Amino acid sequence: MDISDVSRPSRRKNTGRRVTRRALGRATLARQLLLSRSRAPVLEAVERLVGLQAQTPHTWYLGLAVRLEGIRPADVADLLVQRRLVRIALMRSTIHLVTARDCLELRPLVQPVIERGLRGNFGRDLLGLDVGELAKAGRELVEERPLTPTRLGGLLAGQEGVGWAGRDPASLAQAIRALVPLVQVPPRGVWGSSGPIAHTSAEAWLGGPLAAEPSIDDMVLRYLGAFGPATVKDVQTWSGLTRLREVVDRLRPRLATFLDEEGHELFDLPDAPRPDADAPAPPRLLYDFDNLLLSHADRSRFITDAYHEQAYGRHGPMPNVVLVDGLTAGDWKITRDGGGTILTIRPYGRFSPADVDALTDEGARMLAFAAADADAHDVRIVPGRWPHT
Repeated sequence: MDISDVSRPSRRKNTGRRVTRRALGRATLARQLLLSRSRAPVLEAVERLVGLQAQTPHTWYLGLAVRLEGIRPADVADLLVQRRLVRIALMRSTIHLVTARDCLELRPLVQPVIERGLRGNFGRDLLGLDVGELAKAGRELVEERPLTPTRLGGLLAGQEGVGWAGRDPASLAQAIRALVPLVQVPPRGVWGSSGPIAHTSAEAWLGGPLAAEPSIDDMVLRYLGAFGPATVKDVQTWSGLTRLREVVDRLRPRLATFLDEEGHELFDLPDAPRPDADAPAPPRLLYDFDNLLLSHADRSRFITDAYHEQAYGRHGPMPNVVLVDGLTAGDWKITRDGGGTILTIRPYGRFSPADVDALTDEGARMLAFAAADADAHDVRIVPGRWPHT
């Protein structure tokens, strides 16, 4: 790793070594299976990554495709149907794909984040309610049969003789989402299928209880293993939790420490991979909510000024991002054209001939995964902004 001794200690008297932004990027790319693809089984990889953000039904499949060798969409979908993978609100109160084991371990740890979001967004609509009784009623309904939020809210609001009778159905449904760990059930999320956003409880779906004594220490260590080196603020950004400084301080004797280029203190697992800053980083195609770009407070190890200049949030949905040399360098999308499928890459600037060749190969590989049924595949690199639709 590109590090050097630091002669001037930080305010916390950190005696660690300085690490460059480029080296930080290489370290995290290695943890995220984006320097070289892995042949790990899907379940093992998902646990290593501490899940994938998955609020869209299917784009997260592409996040596994870019990281793993030899997988097919059906192989992943089968794990959802078999209840070995689930989609549930977790970190930052967003839907994540995790293993059944991680679902039961992680949900209790991030429960404060989810309840905080409920109070902030719907607290006014729930004033005066016995939320314990409301949660019990909602759990009974979704465990009787999986329900969509609209159906669940309507049934709760229509109950007679209870404190929430006649309340806003959407707020009631959101309360159950927060107070009861709800998983989205197949066929929702199954590749090539569609279905209503129907939920039941994690306990009913998985046949077991949430962890009684989950370890926040283990959660922080796993974050560092998947995203480190990182600051305390980074861990808090990823999880949505606050006051993690005391957790990291407790773990400090077990951690390696560094300083970034601005002098911020970074923590890491001592034996985690930290490649040299000049280690090759092949071009990669990230999906729209890839955790690589969402899991640090300071995202400059990957995100460039050119990315910010696109102002994505102002004029459309999240993009699928192209990484070149470990940095955001463009975006991409897949479209159907008759019986064929086209993967179009839009660079922010100029690509070298070697990058064009590598991205063409990467695009062809992605199409083989995402559009195996198409009569023809085509990869195009087209400068300029996407036309407005």
